[in-house]
Order: sequence, then C-alpha cells, then structure tokens
Amino acid sequence: MNEFILIIPILTVLIASIVLMLLSMYDKFSTKNFITVASIFLIIALGFSIGTFTEIYSVKIYSDIFNNALIFDSFSNFFSILLIFGTLLTLLIGEHYFLHRKYFKGEFFTILMFALFGMILLANANELITAFIALEIASFSVYVMVGYNSDDSKRVEAIFKYLVLGSFIGAFYLLGSVLIYGATQTTNLTEIAVYISNHSGNDLTLVYIGMTLILFTFLFKIAAFPFQSWVLDVYRGAPMIITAYMAATFKIAIFSFFLRVFLQDISNVIDFWDSIMYVLVILTLVFGTWLAVSQKIVKRMLAASSIVHTGYLLLAFLALGQNIEAAYATMFYLIAYLLSALGAFGLISHIISETSVRVTFEDFKGLSKERPFLAAMMTIFLLSLAGIPSTIGFIGKFHVFTEAISAGFASLAVLAIIATIVSVYYYFRLIAMMYFYPANASCESQGFNDKRVSTYVIAFIGVLTILGGIGSAIVFFIPVINIDSIISIAQMTVQSLFIK
Repeated sequence: MNEFILIIPILTVLIASIVLMLLSMYDKFSTKNFITVASIFLIIALGFSIGTFTEIYSVKIYSDIFNNALIFDSFSNFFSILLIFGTLLTLLIGEHYFLHRKYFKGEFFTILMFALFGMILLANANELITAFIALEIASFSVYVMVGYNSDDSKRVEAIFKYLVLGSFIGAFYLLGSVLIYGATQTTNLTEIAVYISNHSGNDLTLVYIGMTLILFTFLFKIAAFPFQSWVLDVYRGAPMIITAYMAATFKIAIFSFFLRVFLQDISNVIDFWDSIMYVLVILTLVFGTWLAVSQKIVKRMLAASSIVHTGYLLLAFLALGQNIEAAYATMFYLIAYLLSALGAFGLISHIISETSVRVTFEDFKGLSKERPFLAAMMTIFLLSLAGIPSTIGFIGKFHVFTEAISAGFASLAVLAIIATIVSVYYYFRLIAMMYFYPANASCESQGFNDKRVSTYVIAFIGVLTILGGIGSAIVFFIPVINIDSIISIAQMTVQSLFIK
C-alpha cells in the first residue's frame, strides 16, 4: 500500500489547521465559514481513512526519515476514524452553540484541528518521546479550549487547575521514559518489546518503575482514581461543547496509545500491574458513583459519571492480561461511550445555545412538553449511558462484564454491575424531571429554533445509539451497524499489531 496514501488523513488535518489559522487573520470570515471549512477538511480526512480500511496492514511509515517513530496500521486507522468522526460530530452538533457565543473566533477552530492532529499522531506513535509530543500537542490545545468561555468566571479556575496538574503529571511520563531508556537504551516501543521478551528479573526493574510512572499519566488523562480531582471543576468551567469533546473524543485518543502499549509491547509483563489496577477499578467505580449521586448540576453529574465509565474501561484493561478479547470489548465500549456522551453533552449545548437556562436538574422540568423530540433524544442517550437494553451502551457493558468474568474478575464485574444499577438513579432522575414534572415558569417562554444542523446531528447520533443496541436483530443486512461486525472489525485491527 502506498505510504503516502496512509498519511493523507493526518496531513489533511494538519493542512486544515494551517488554513484555518491563516483565515482567522481576516475579520470578513464568519464563524459559520470556519465551521464549514473545518467540516469539509474533516470529511475528506474521514473519507481517506475509511478508504484504507479494507485490509490488515502495518507500515512503519518512511522509516528512513522518521526512524520507525511512527506506525500506520489498521489499529491506528480504527482510532483515527473514531477521532475524526468524533471531532466532526462535535463541530456539527455545536454549530448553533458556536454561532451564539461571541468568543468563538476563527482561532478556536484552528486549535481544535491542532488538538485532533495531536490525537491522531498519538494513535500512530511507536516511540515514547513521539507519543509525549503528540500528547502535549493535544493536551495544550485542550487546555486553551477549556478556558475559552470568557463569559464564565469558572474558566480561570478550570484552565489553571487542568494546566498545572496536567503539566505536573507530564513530568512523570518523561521520568518514566528516562528510566526505560536507561534500562533498554531505546525509547522505540518495538525495541522495548524485544528487550522485555529477552530479559527477566532484575533486568526489568527500571522498566517496571518507568512503565508505572507512565501509567500515572494514563490514569490522570482518563480521570481514574486518585487522579480524578480535576474533572468536576474543569468540566464545569469549560464551554459545554468542549466538555463533550473532552469526555468522549479526547479519552479515545488516550486509550489508542496505551492499548497499543499494553497489547503489543508489554503484554509479557502486563500482569505486574494487576494488583494496582484491581484496587483502582474498585476505587474509581465507588468514588465516581458517589460523586455522580451527589451532584445537582447536570453538567457535573455527567462529568462525575464519566469517572464511572472510566472504571468500566479499566476493568476491561485489567482483563487484558488473561483475555485478549477484552481489547475488543474496550474498543466497542469506546464507540458506545463516544455516541452516548457526545449525544448527551451535545444536546445540552444545543438547548442552551441561545439561553443560560437548563443547567440544574430543576431546569429540565417539563422539557418533554416543550420539546418532546429533544426529551426523547436525551432519554436515549441517558438510557445508553445507564446500560439499559436496546441501546449501544448496554451492549458495550455486556461485553466488558463478560470478558472480565472470563478473565477471572467476577467480583469486580459484580461491583461494576452494582455501579450500573446505581447509575440508573442519577440518569433516571433527569428523565423523571423531563417527563413527570411541570415546566418552570421561567423556562416556558424560552424560544427554540430546531431547524438547525445540530438538531439533525442529534437525531443521527440517537439513531446510531439505538441501532448499536439492536442492530443485529433488525438491520443485520447492513454490516457496519451489525454488532458482530463491529467486534470483527476490532479483532481485525488488533491483529495488525502483531504483523512482523
């Protein structure tokens, strides 16, 4: 396969970043122009990514130039498709939100494209320092976007907390990389994997320590216990649509790299972290559930619930050492969470795009009477997040719990099921507000214009959420929607990791 064709998607995103940056110098271009240009570039990148998704491949791209620092394979392409698709949905679902917030200028969309570039680069990284640079490109872009809401006083606290803690945890990653280099004399993941397979005992001490420090960065970025302290305040202070982007798309980028490391490079020694991961799964599920139950602001509730979903994903990661099929469950769950979280956060941004109401549970009272379509869509997303049957969230949880039990972690699976049952309370609490309470007098007069792009995108995500849960039963003739086909695609992509 032509190497240049493989890099077209990431090049397209990089070119989009530069073009948008140049256009942002001119005031004559409106926010809608920037959304249109960014969307066109993303559609082109998505088209090329899907076009190369026809076979299993693994290519260390232009190895004479990049010295095997980048690898383009079916695995990275799978995540590139999700990242581009998630960014495109974020742009479209937030179209009305962007247009009614004066602080969203052309520079914002430039930063968004640079964030996506860093995420795709991270998915294709085959070297620790390259991965760190990619992670920082994405992270610093997100830092800036978090503090973009000039109308919210909470933004200062949000951006500084995220920036300081993120920079601090980045030092752990670099220290871990130094220790691994000291032991192996390389930072190339393929060469590190060879070293691990040929050594044991004391020879791997520095590798264990270094990987543990890098693991801290992973846990911080996905907001696992005890690194979740930033989540509520950062999500609260960020613009709603950026909260959606962080909760869904950015988390996928983090998993893309660390799933590669766990499967391909340290699979021989992954059991070393089982005890740590076991405890972290318990604490993440328990603490995240407690936070979610105690929240009164919907945005903070969804932020806290994202910690619980991190616990489910960590459970799948824990099962990787004993059962490689847990990788397929992880990838499926990331798709399910992308649709459900992006739909829920995006719908809220859609509602509040012209107003500041509907922030607390009380503000959602009577939404089903004012806007039955939006209430129905929100119900679908919440049902999926809660793991109710007939939604893609249920299928995702089913695969994660099944693989955890198969790997011998039945007790953790039971705890995760209990956390799922508890989640019904805080998700259904919002549903009850929409359907069983009269609308607030202050909200009844609010006007909405549902003839906008974001309305159709919400409907599209809602349909995917339902079809992802019952696709095998009623639309088995459409392969891309068939649940078994998604798992088969995940299996194919993982196989590309082991091509020599």
